[in-house]
Amino acid sequence: MLTDAQKQQYERDGYIVLPNFKSPAEIAALRARAAQIVNDFDPSVAQGVFTTKDQEKKADAYFLRSDNTVRCFFEEEAFGPDGQLRQDKALSINKIGHAMHDLDPVFRAFSTDARLAAVALDLGLERPQVWQSMYIFKQPGIGGEVRWHQDATYFETHPISVTTFWFALEDATLENGCMWAEPGGHRTPLRERFVRCGDDIRVEKLDDTPWPDDSTAVPLECKAGSLVCFHGLLPHYSAPNRSAVSRHAYTLHATDARTEYSPRNWIQRDAAFPVRGFI
Repeated sequence: MLTDAQKQQYERDGYIVLPNFKSPAEIAALRARAAQIVNDFDPSVAQGVFTTKDQEKKADAYFLRSDNTVRCFFEEEAFGPDGQLRQDKALSINKIGHAMHDLDPVFRAFSTDARLAAVALDLGLERPQVWQSMYIFKQPGIGGEVRWHQDATYFETHPISVTTFWFALEDATLENGCMWAEPGGHRTPLRERFVRCGDDIRVEKLDDTPWPDDSTAVPLECKAGSLVCFHGLLPHYSAPNRSAVSRHAYTLHATDARTEYSPRNWIQRDAAFPVRGFI
């Protein structure tokens, strides 16, 4: 699937952008289903706010129970001082997570892709296991920052194998909060580890290597339909979206079954709900 040049680029930079990986029809189907999930979501029954800031204190039961189901999360700035939504619900959701790829037929169809399996194999995942899916809205005006992080923080394996598959469902630009990454940053140490024991969550500090800044980071602007793949140790972040347009994306996190998946990772599966691959 990948050319030798693309494989070399991934090894060098820790990421690769593959334009036109998904068709407009596939994107439209996923967006329509996400809109329906949000429309059916009743925030009066249960709700949560997603943030990457101070996760140790803000990972509540609503978040933890989303590991193997489908739930909606609001943007940090969705609510006013009176506790009411500042704008329509459909423009206030941060993301849907975290098991649509297994539980929802439309999301499953999008995530089950022989070409995607071929890319994963070329990136070193001989036996991919997809643990998490997220539909990210990056809402216009209130789409929050996602701080610098490494995805291996949340999906520890020995050796590290987690790989991210990020699909642009709309054009990702500087204006609407595209991702930024540090080329070659996947050769830096794992800085943090997100650990779960029952309902106890903590973030363990592992290494003091500083996060990148604008002098070394590059924006990953890309067109709708693009697939961005990146290594679990690659530092990346996205700025707030203060533009008038959203930046929808869908992301999958996969590890290699040949590696040891930590029992302290926040998402676990058992025989009743086995983890599956791309096909």
